[in-house]
Amino acid sequence: MKKKILLIVAAAFMLNSCDDLFEPAKENFKDVEQMHDDAAYAQGFLLRAYGNIPGYYNNSEYATDDAVINQKNDAFLTMATGGWTSRLWTSIDEWSRSFGAIQYLNLFLENVDQVKWAEDPEKAQLLARRTKGEAYGLRGMFYYYLLRAHAGYGENGELLGVPRITEYLTVSSELNLPRASFQACVEQIYSDLAKAEELLPLEYLDVSQVPADFQSITQDVGKYNNIVGAKFSQLFNGLIARAYRARTALLAASPAFQDGANAVTWADAANAAAAVINYNGGIDGIAEDGVEYYSAAIADNIKGGVNPKEIVWRQNVGSENTQESSNFPPSLNGNGNMNPSQNLVDAFPMANGYPITDISNSQYNEKIPYTGRDPRLAKYIIYNGSTAGVSNTLIYTGRNSGTDDGIDVKEQRSTRTGYYMRKRLRMDVNCAIGSTTTQPHYNPRIRYTEMYLTYAEAANEAWGPKGDNGNGYSAYDVIKAIRKRAGVGGGSDPYLEKCANSKDEMRKLIRNERRLELCFEGFRFWDLRRWKENLNEPVYGIDWGKDGNSFDKFVVEKRDYDDYMYYCPIPNSEILKFDNLVQNKGWK
Repeated sequence: MKKKILLIVAAAFMLNSCDDLFEPAKENFKDVEQMHDDAAYAQGFLLRAYGNIPGYYNNSEYATDDAVINQKNDAFLTMATGGWTSRLWTSIDEWSRSFGAIQYLNLFLENVDQVKWAEDPEKAQLLARRTKGEAYGLRGMFYYYLLRAHAGYGENGELLGVPRITEYLTVSSELNLPRASFQACVEQIYSDLAKAEELLPLEYLDVSQVPADFQSITQDVGKYNNIVGAKFSQLFNGLIARAYRARTALLAASPAFQDGANAVTWADAANAAAAVINYNGGIDGIAEDGVEYYSAAIADNIKGGVNPKEIVWRQNVGSENTQESSNFPPSLNGNGNMNPSQNLVDAFPMANGYPITDISNSQYNEKIPYTGRDPRLAKYIIYNGSTAGVSNTLIYTGRNSGTDDGIDVKEQRSTRTGYYMRKRLRMDVNCAIGSTTTQPHYNPRIRYTEMYLTYAEAANEAWGPKGDNGNGYSAYDVIKAIRKRAGVGGGSDPYLEKCANSKDEMRKLIRNERRLELCFEGFRFWDLRRWKENLNEPVYGIDWGKDGNSFDKFVVEKRDYDDYMYYCPIPNSEILKFDNLVQNKGWK
């Protein structure tokens, strides 16, 4: 008997609303077997999974010590100030989105070998191999996001992952599935990513000779380039698989998941990151312009599917002004949403490399706190006296500055901290009514800088500051190169040399460099949790006087997290539906 399916995949597992996730053609009933004769229909399931990839800029910083938002009803604000429950949905909840995508991918994988991809048998084999590799890679990726968002310790003390589902579930399948162990989920991710790397090229490039591992399918360069060439450069590839292995290993090796039932080590994470870095040319591959990967100079010069040197994987968003209209100060006709904290500002060292707390060496002067600082501070944050926008408008953030940019002057538009975000934004965008302009943008999905920082963190923990385990570069080497690129430390970087004598001191430096380099990119929320660092650091702001020479520091927002909130909940709706699901300890 033919198995009927709805194009919305009606049996999608554990979803709150199938209609919301799988919208196309509800009335269009099709047989599973139709996939076999309709390649476009079959590939639609794969493309829908691509559509479920989480956005890179999720603004979870609003729930950390790095920033607040000026919108009163934001879910991240509710989370951070004592209102987080297993019933509160935010963009960090991956349950419905990721399991929905996995349903599509499982159905695709069960049928990919029966699809008539092309009349030409060599093209058909190439398409089958590429799309199968993509599906395995995407499934491993979605399991990574599920593990990051929902892994934790159950009430029985066991370190748990999520249900492990590798086949398409129908209405007659057993849906009341338990959570697999954390280790089993890691192994599943590794397995899927390994299959992706085996089936896919490391990058989609037009070649003059068919690569050796594809020659058993075709010797025809034209056919290869037409199916696995440069035009497909933003699809999942083997290098992306390596990067997700590094992300998974870093997560699993971190303090929050160190457990006797978890076999992942820091060395595993370091070597996984090294596999990406080595492809990029090692230390010498660090992109000189990576500090401002979002800049006009880079965004304006992206040609076709080619990635900037800093980027492993990216998403095109075209010509727009969404980021600017959301985050520009009010005087630039923006809504000022992302308000960086004084905490984050204080984390930027002086240009000589010393933390501002080391007064004798850093030469920090709190009366002129933005002078002589790490150049990244001015590139990433708009502070009192900065210029911004198409006309280099002076931005004054003091409460009594007399401008709309002052603290709390314009409700839900002005800053709450005395700072605005500059990173991610193009200063040549105009948001003025009647003069609005847009400019080319792209969003990263994976940056090489993240991979270098992953290696530095893991290598320091595994082998100490200067150990390299044969990779040819150490945690020290990576951090030295990243700080040099940023313009920090001068030629000798004495503070780095001091930290290089201690794994503990190097750990602090690496974590701080990660905080600065990846700020406003959605990492801080997860890093604090996997490190098991303090979640309840109050967020501070600064209010400059009208004279510009005096200021007051003040608490903008207190954090209210319980200890069990190092691990995020399983959505309460799923716990109510499936009694084999164990909730993470502490969540109700």
